[in-house]
Amino acid sequence: MSGWLKVLAYGAGGVAVVGLAALVALQERLVYVPVLPGLARAYPITPARLRLSYEDVWLRAADGVRLHSWFIRHSPTCRDIAHRLEFVRLMMQRLQCNVFMLSYRGYGESDGYPSQKGITYDAQAALDHLAQRKDIDTSRIVIFGRSLGGAVGAVLAKNNPEKVAALILENTFTSILDMAGIMLPFLRWFIGGSSSKGPKLLNCVVRSPWSTLDIVGEVKQPILFLSGLQDELVPPSHMTMLYDKAVEHNRNCRFVDFPSGMHMDTWMSGGDRYWRAIQLFLDQYAPEVQSRDASFKSEIAEDDEAAD
Repeated sequence: MSGWLKVLAYGAGGVAVVGLAALVALQERLVYVPVLPGLARAYPITPARLRLSYEDVWLRAADGVRLHSWFIRHSPTCRDIAHRLEFVRLMMQRLQCNVFMLSYRGYGESDGYPSQKGITYDAQAALDHLAQRKDIDTSRIVIFGRSLGGAVGAVLAKNNPEKVAALILENTFTSILDMAGIMLPFLRWFIGGSSSKGPKLLNCVVRSPWSTLDIVGEVKQPILFLSGLQDELVPPSHMTMLYDKAVEHNRNCRFVDFPSGMHMDTWMSGGDRYWRAIQLFLDQYAPEVQSRDASFKSEIAEDDEAAD
């Protein structure tokens, strides 16, 4: 019996060592995905092909990395476009807004390699560019972030309370530390964010922790949380924890969930209710003109009843 116990102990130890080695060596590949499988890094389609009014904007991050972005102007003639530009098309149509899209370092045509520190620089460079533009209302800059973009957006909003009017988070994780425990279950006891109860012995090897749960409690601007309850990548409970943390110190928080929403398609499955939730939030916290007082929660409830 003791022989079998030794075998099991050595086996478990071997698995842990292999898992730790994979975590240390491959963590950037798990966190950052500059190229989706089967797709080229180059953009398959650009706004120019669809006659959208846009600018190629080249930026320099604080550490000198060259970044590429698009500033897409709202136009009533937006057409159908592919990949994430389809989401942007609908956003421009439904919300009557301009959209600034940034490629992080290592993504698209931007130089460099992704890291938490570097991407934080990238996002700051994008915001600084927008803040100095003369052709937009810089008092109404709203950050929208989905998944990793939500973690980046939360940091950017926290660091720039005077430049950012509001923050929208969709299907965002509490931290990469917590996600590591989900993706590598056998390490869960040894790694985790501030909500974890384990010893967290391996936290020190994670180079991009993106601890959104700690950051969101320090964001002073209004926050809208959009949660897809069928999210197959980030547990929906993460969004609930983020909201609970934020609302402790920020009364201007709103939470809307979508029963059939998955990680990347909540905006599609949510339909009109999704866009109306965002519009009501913007009307209240980033209005073009002073609007009449309205209850955000009651409006969403009315939409729920109409959908039943």
